[in-house]
Amino acid sequence: MTVLLCGWGRTAPSAARVVRPRDAAQVARALAGAGPRGALPRGLGRAYGDAAQDAGGTVLDCTGLTGPVRFDAARGQVTAPAGVPLGRIADALLPHGHVLPVVPGTGAVTLGGAIAADVHGKNHHVDSSLGAHVRSLTLVTPDGSVRRLGPGAAAADGAVPDEDGRGGVPAEDPELFWATVGGMGLTGVVTEATVATLPVDTAFARVDTDRTGDLDATLELLSCESGHRYSVAWVDLAGGGRSVVSRADHACVGGLPLAARREPLRGGGAGPAATVPFTAPRGLFNRWTVGAFNRAYYHRAPRRRRGQVQPLAAFFHPLDGVRAWNRAYGPAGAVQYQCVVPQGEEDTLRAVAAEFARVPTFLGVLKRFGQATPGPLSFPRPGWTLAVDVPADLPGLRALLDRLDRRVLEAGGRLYLAKDARARPETVHAMYPGLPDWRRTCARADPDGVMVSDLARRLELRARPEKE
Repeated sequence: MTVLLCGWGRTAPSAARVVRPRDAAQVARALAGAGPRGALPRGLGRAYGDAAQDAGGTVLDCTGLTGPVRFDAARGQVTAPAGVPLGRIADALLPHGHVLPVVPGTGAVTLGGAIAADVHGKNHHVDSSLGAHVRSLTLVTPDGSVRRLGPGAAAADGAVPDEDGRGGVPAEDPELFWATVGGMGLTGVVTEATVATLPVDTAFARVDTDRTGDLDATLELLSCESGHRYSVAWVDLAGGGRSVVSRADHACVGGLPLAARREPLRGGGAGPAATVPFTAPRGLFNRWTVGAFNRAYYHRAPRRRRGQVQPLAAFFHPLDGVRAWNRAYGPAGAVQYQCVVPQGEEDTLRAVAAEFARVPTFLGVLKRFGQATPGPLSFPRPGWTLAVDVPADLPGLRALLDRLDRRVLEAGGRLYLAKDARARPETVHAMYPGLPDWRRTCARADPDGVMVSDLARRLELRARPEKE
């Protein structure tokens, strides 16, 4: 069946033949019959740009790779099929008093998609990205091989199995493992993964909230060694970088309201969600409407509040309470610009923020990054990351973002491939110095270049052998 596909930003749709495999054998058959335009796995379509599209090729809808979520209490690990959404895994873990160690801003991401993008959360400065906690994964490569891969000695503390095998399976081909973590689905199709979990006492977070007056105050607050596991700032860029900063930790039973203490592991899931019923009219998001929203959001937040108890889903995934909220950007859709700049390059961050202050930006999110994983295409690195949503039909947008790309590159930063929809190949190549090593690993696992995407073609990620 041929389907027109697009990313969450609803830009640059392309048509592909879509198949829905339900196990590794069906994945292997789909890859074998991919045809000259290749194949690509796709999850729930939350990549903003063209990362989960393959124009004229075969797209494997991996949401059919589902089944039981298996929790191993002795090892503190969860194993799940790659098509299971993170939100469902969270729901399965909470009754056992465990959570995933890293979750992105939405629970509507499949486990396989989360690994392919090496997603990060509000706790990267403490816990790194999801790849640091993946203990093993099963990968189907285009030749039909089903391989179980492990992270090897380069993994985070606790990720390497003991000699007797406790803690996970012995690592196989860590080079291919790390090429897959953050590899945007271009090494093969992940069908299952085992991830370490985090023990918790309750299904709630205790959240501290502060309002800051400008970007410098926001950076200072986020830089404080406050001991909080989670921290994030919503930033009003047009308002000089004034922000609503949230910092949180998992709540203990004694910190809950009396009514919640009887069943402390209940009530942390997502509640009913509303739906944006139609696509907003063109031009709704402009400097005036967005400015009014940002002012209202900022002033609605408390100036200083301590210890508010929130369900985990509400804290981790606030936008999941509104289905199809991307329709609100109008028929042209949105581009999300997410970059990271190293610690010490705060002037670059200020310059990027100042550029966005001149245009309507509905969503500005600032976080601090810590230790990176060894994945050569993994986005996070120590420093600051800023994510901004901009209307895709904004006049002069390409020139603006190209200009920002140059500033970020000069500072030693990079763009997030899972969010990108328009960067130039030479810019991305310079931002990811591990790209040549990643290409060599891909060529070994997929010598015929079957795995491909619109993003990979646009950014020339998979070079021809003679160019290697």
